[in-house]
Amino acid sequence: MNLTAIIIAKNESEVIANALESVKFCDEIIVVDNNSSDNTPLVAQKFGAKVISEKTSNFSELRNFGKESSKSDFILYIDADEVVSTELRESILRVINSLNFSDAYKIKRKNFYLGKNEWKREEKMERLFYKPNFLGWSGSIHESPNVNGKIAELDGYLLHFTHRNLSQMLLKTIEWSDVEAKIRFDSNHPRMSWWRFPRVMLTTFINYYLMQKGYRLGSIGLIESIYQSYSTFITYAKLWEIQVKNQGK
Repeated sequence: MNLTAIIIAKNESEVIANALESVKFCDEIIVVDNNSSDNTPLVAQKFGAKVISEKTSNFSELRNFGKESSKSDFILYIDADEVVSTELRESILRVINSLNFSDAYKIKRKNFYLGKNEWKREEKMERLFYKPNFLGWSGSIHESPNVNGKIAELDGYLLHFTHRNLSQMLLKTIEWSDVEAKIRFDSNHPRMSWWRFPRVMLTTFINYYLMQKGYRLGSIGLIESIYQSYSTFITYAKLWEIQVKNQGK
Protein backbone atom coordinates (compact mmCIF):
# COMPACT_ATOMS: atom_id res chain seq x y z
CA MET A 1 0.00 0.00 0.00
CA ASN A 2 1.17 3.54 -0.68
CA LEU A 3 0.32 6.85 0.97
CA THR A 4 -0.36 10.44 -0.10
CA ALA A 5 -0.19 13.39 2.28
CA ILE A 6 -2.48 16.28 1.37
CA ILE A 7 -1.90 19.75 2.82
CA ILE A 8 -4.30 22.67 2.30
CA ALA A 9 -2.41 25.97 2.51
CA LYS A 10 -2.82 29.69 2.06
CA ASN A 11 0.03 32.09 2.91
CA GLU A 12 1.73 29.56 5.18
CA SER A 13 5.34 30.00 4.01
CA GLU A 14 6.52 30.60 7.60
CA VAL A 15 5.33 27.22 8.93
CA ILE A 16 4.61 24.82 6.08
CA ALA A 17 8.21 23.54 5.97
CA ASN A 18 7.69 21.85 9.35
CA ALA A 19 4.55 20.12 8.09
CA LEU A 20 6.28 19.01 4.90
CA GLU A 21 9.30 17.69 6.79
CA SER A 22 7.02 15.60 9.01
CA VAL A 23 5.36 13.84 6.03
CA LYS A 24 8.50 13.05 4.04
CA PHE A 25 7.83 9.37 4.77
CA CYS A 26 4.80 9.49 2.45
CA ASP A 27 5.04 8.26 -1.13
CA GLU A 28 3.42 11.42 -2.48
CA ILE A 29 2.85 14.93 -1.09
CA ILE A 30 0.18 17.20 -2.55
CA VAL A 31 -0.17 20.83 -1.51
CA VAL A 32 -3.45 22.42 -2.52
CA ASP A 33 -2.58 26.11 -2.57
CA ASN A 34 -5.56 28.39 -2.00
CA ASN A 35 -4.40 31.54 -3.82
CA SER A 36 -1.35 32.30 -1.66
CA SER A 37 0.34 35.66 -2.12
CA ASP A 38 3.58 34.57 -0.38
CA ASN A 39 6.16 31.86 -1.15
CA THR A 40 4.07 28.92 0.03
CA PRO A 41 4.11 27.15 -3.39
CA LEU A 42 7.89 27.58 -3.73
CA VAL A 43 8.55 26.15 -0.27
CA ALA A 44 6.33 23.17 -1.08
CA GLN A 45 8.13 22.53 -4.37
CA LYS A 46 11.50 22.50 -2.60
CA PHE A 47 10.25 19.53 -0.60
CA GLY A 48 9.23 17.72 -3.78
CA ALA A 49 5.52 18.30 -3.25
CA LYS A 50 3.06 18.48 -6.12
CA VAL A 51 1.45 21.92 -5.93
CA ILE A 52 -2.09 22.40 -7.20
CA SER A 53 -3.68 25.85 -7.29
CA GLU A 54 -7.35 26.23 -6.40
CA LYS A 55 -9.11 29.40 -5.22
CA THR A 56 -12.21 28.92 -3.05
CA SER A 57 -13.51 29.59 0.46
CA ASN A 58 -15.00 26.08 0.59
CA PHE A 59 -12.66 23.78 2.53
CA SER A 60 -14.43 20.62 1.40
CA GLU A 61 -13.77 21.53 -2.21
CA LEU A 62 -10.08 22.02 -1.44
CA ARG A 63 -9.80 18.70 0.38
CA ASN A 64 -11.76 16.85 -2.33
CA PHE A 65 -9.59 18.43 -5.01
CA GLY A 66 -6.54 16.96 -3.29
CA LYS A 67 -8.25 13.57 -2.99
CA GLU A 68 -9.01 13.40 -6.70
CA SER A 69 -5.41 14.29 -7.51
CA SER A 70 -4.01 11.54 -5.30
CA LYS A 71 -2.70 8.30 -6.81
CA SER A 72 -2.29 6.35 -3.55
CA ASP A 73 -4.28 3.72 -1.66
CA PHE A 74 -4.27 5.78 1.55
CA ILE A 75 -4.70 9.53 2.06
CA LEU A 76 -3.40 11.46 5.06
CA TYR A 77 -4.66 15.01 5.59
CA ILE A 78 -2.74 17.52 7.67
CA ASP A 79 -2.87 21.31 7.84
CA ALA A 80 0.06 23.60 7.09
CA ASP A 81 0.46 24.46 10.78
CA GLU A 82 0.45 20.82 11.92
CA VAL A 83 3.26 18.31 12.44
CA VAL A 84 3.11 14.51 12.44
CA SER A 85 4.79 13.22 15.59
CA THR A 86 7.26 10.30 15.46
CA GLU A 87 4.82 7.97 17.24
CA LEU A 88 2.01 8.90 14.85
CA ARG A 89 4.25 8.34 11.83
CA GLU A 90 5.13 4.83 13.04
CA SER A 91 1.46 4.09 13.72
CA ILE A 92 0.49 5.19 10.20
CA LEU A 93 3.19 3.04 8.63
CA ARG A 94 2.03 0.00 10.60
CA VAL A 95 -1.50 0.51 9.28
CA ILE A 96 -0.68 0.85 5.60
CA ASN A 97 1.67 -2.15 5.76
CA SER A 98 -0.94 -4.31 7.46
CA LEU A 99 -3.33 -6.73 5.78
CA ASN A 100 -5.98 -5.99 8.41
CA PHE A 101 -6.76 -2.27 8.23
CA SER A 102 -9.82 -0.08 8.74
CA ASP A 103 -11.38 2.26 6.20
CA ALA A 104 -10.55 5.42 8.16
CA TYR A 105 -8.64 6.41 11.26
CA LYS A 106 -9.11 9.05 13.90
CA ILE A 107 -6.00 10.92 14.98
CA LYS A 108 -5.54 12.63 18.33
CA ARG A 109 -4.47 16.27 18.07
CA LYS A 110 -2.68 18.47 20.59
CA ASN A 111 -3.16 22.22 20.13
CA PHE A 112 -0.52 24.80 20.96
CA TYR A 113 -1.48 28.47 21.26
CA LEU A 114 0.81 31.51 21.10
CA GLY A 115 3.97 29.47 20.82
CA LYS A 116 4.51 26.10 22.45
CA ASN A 117 1.82 26.47 25.11
CA GLU A 118 -0.18 23.26 25.08
CA TRP A 119 -3.95 23.57 25.42
CA LYS A 120 -5.37 21.12 27.92
CA ARG A 121 -8.11 19.71 25.72
CA GLU A 122 -7.22 17.17 23.04
CA GLU A 123 -9.21 16.54 19.87
CA LYS A 124 -9.87 13.48 17.74
CA MET A 125 -10.58 13.72 14.03
CA GLU A 126 -10.61 11.48 10.98
CA ARG A 127 -7.51 12.25 8.92
CA LEU A 128 -6.27 8.95 7.46
CA PHE A 129 -8.45 7.24 4.83
CA TYR A 130 -8.41 4.14 2.67
CA LYS A 131 -9.23 5.83 -0.60
CA PRO A 132 -11.53 3.21 -2.21
CA ASN A 133 -13.99 3.55 0.69
CA PHE A 134 -13.57 7.28 1.26
CA LEU A 135 -16.46 9.23 -0.26
CA GLY A 136 -15.04 12.72 0.26
CA TRP A 137 -15.74 15.81 2.35
CA SER A 138 -18.84 17.94 2.90
CA GLY A 139 -19.38 21.34 4.56
CA SER A 140 -17.82 24.65 3.55
CA ILE A 141 -15.73 25.59 6.62
CA HIS A 142 -16.29 23.01 9.36
CA GLU A 143 -15.97 20.19 6.87
CA SER A 144 -16.58 16.55 7.75
CA PRO A 145 -15.49 13.34 6.00
CA ASN A 146 -17.85 10.70 4.61
CA VAL A 147 -16.60 7.14 4.99
CA ASN A 148 -18.13 3.87 3.88
CA GLY A 149 -16.78 1.42 6.43
CA LYS A 150 -15.08 0.98 9.78
CA ILE A 151 -13.30 3.79 11.64
CA ALA A 152 -10.46 3.04 14.10
CA GLU A 153 -7.96 5.18 16.03
CA LEU A 154 -4.21 5.62 15.66
CA ASP A 155 -1.52 5.92 18.31
CA GLY A 156 0.50 9.12 18.53
CA TYR A 157 -0.41 12.76 18.09
CA LEU A 158 -0.80 15.38 15.44
CA LEU A 159 0.76 18.59 16.80
CA HIS A 160 -1.15 21.76 15.90
CA PHE A 161 0.66 25.09 16.28
CA THR A 162 -2.20 27.51 15.79
CA HIS A 163 -2.77 31.18 16.70
CA ARG A 164 0.94 31.91 16.63
CA ASN A 165 0.57 35.63 17.37
CA LEU A 166 -2.19 38.16 17.97
CA SER A 167 -1.92 39.81 14.56
CA GLN A 168 -2.32 36.47 12.80
CA MET A 169 -5.32 35.64 14.99
CA LEU A 170 -7.07 38.92 14.14
CA LEU A 171 -6.41 38.55 10.42
CA LYS A 172 -7.91 35.07 10.52
CA THR A 173 -11.06 36.39 12.21
CA ILE A 174 -11.44 39.18 9.65
CA GLU A 175 -10.95 36.79 6.73
CA TRP A 176 -13.24 33.93 7.79
CA SER A 177 -15.98 35.72 9.74
CA ASP A 178 -17.56 36.85 6.46
CA VAL A 179 -17.79 33.27 5.26
CA GLU A 180 -19.14 31.96 8.58
CA ALA A 181 -21.72 34.75 8.79
CA LYS A 182 -22.91 34.00 5.25
CA ILE A 183 -23.28 30.29 6.09
CA ARG A 184 -25.46 31.15 9.08
CA PHE A 185 -27.55 33.55 7.01
CA ASP A 186 -28.06 30.98 4.25
CA SER A 187 -29.13 28.49 6.94
CA ASN A 188 -31.91 30.90 8.01
CA HIS A 189 -30.39 31.71 11.40
CA PRO A 190 -32.88 33.45 13.70
CA ARG A 191 -32.76 37.23 13.55
CA MET A 192 -30.01 38.66 15.74
CA SER A 193 -31.44 40.52 18.74
CA TRP A 194 -29.30 42.44 21.23
CA TRP A 195 -29.47 39.65 23.85
CA ARG A 196 -28.05 37.05 21.47
CA PHE A 197 -24.66 38.80 21.40
CA PRO A 198 -23.79 38.51 25.11
CA ARG A 199 -25.23 34.98 25.15
CA VAL A 200 -23.03 33.61 22.35
CA MET A 201 -19.97 35.47 23.64
CA LEU A 202 -20.41 34.25 27.21
CA THR A 203 -21.08 30.68 26.04
CA THR A 204 -17.87 30.70 23.99
CA PHE A 205 -15.80 32.16 26.84
CA ILE A 206 -17.12 29.59 29.35
CA ASN A 207 -16.39 26.78 26.89
CA TYR A 208 -12.74 27.76 26.36
CA TYR A 209 -11.85 29.12 29.80
CA LEU A 210 -13.73 26.67 32.04
CA MET A 211 -14.87 23.59 30.08
CA GLN A 212 -11.62 23.30 28.12
CA LYS A 213 -9.63 24.39 31.22
CA GLY A 214 -7.99 27.38 29.59
CA TYR A 215 -7.55 28.86 33.07
CA ARG A 216 -4.71 26.40 33.63
CA LEU A 217 -2.58 28.32 31.13
CA GLY A 218 -2.77 31.58 33.07
CA SER A 219 -2.61 34.71 30.91
CA ILE A 220 -2.43 32.74 27.65
CA GLY A 221 -5.58 30.82 28.51
CA LEU A 222 -7.40 34.04 29.35
CA ILE A 223 -6.23 35.76 26.15
CA GLU A 224 -7.26 32.79 23.99
CA SER A 225 -10.68 32.51 25.66
CA ILE A 226 -11.38 36.24 25.25
CA TYR A 227 -10.18 36.09 21.65
CA GLN A 228 -12.55 33.21 20.85
CA SER A 229 -15.40 35.19 22.41
CA TYR A 230 -14.41 38.24 20.34
CA SER A 231 -14.20 36.15 17.16
CA THR A 232 -17.70 34.81 17.84
CA PHE A 233 -18.96 38.37 18.33
CA ILE A 234 -17.52 39.51 14.98
CA THR A 235 -19.14 36.59 13.15
CA TYR A 236 -22.58 37.29 14.64
CA ALA A 237 -22.21 41.05 14.17
CA LYS A 238 -21.59 40.43 10.48
CA LEU A 239 -24.59 38.12 10.44
CA TRP A 240 -26.66 40.96 11.94
CA GLU A 241 -25.32 43.28 9.23
CA ILE A 242 -26.34 40.88 6.46
CA GLN A 243 -29.79 40.46 7.99
CA VAL A 244 -30.30 44.22 8.16
CA LYS A 245 -29.24 44.67 4.53
CA ASN A 246 -31.62 41.93 3.40
CA GLN A 247 -34.54 43.00 5.55
CA GLY A 248 -37.72 43.07 3.52
CA LYS A 249 -36.20 41.40 0.47
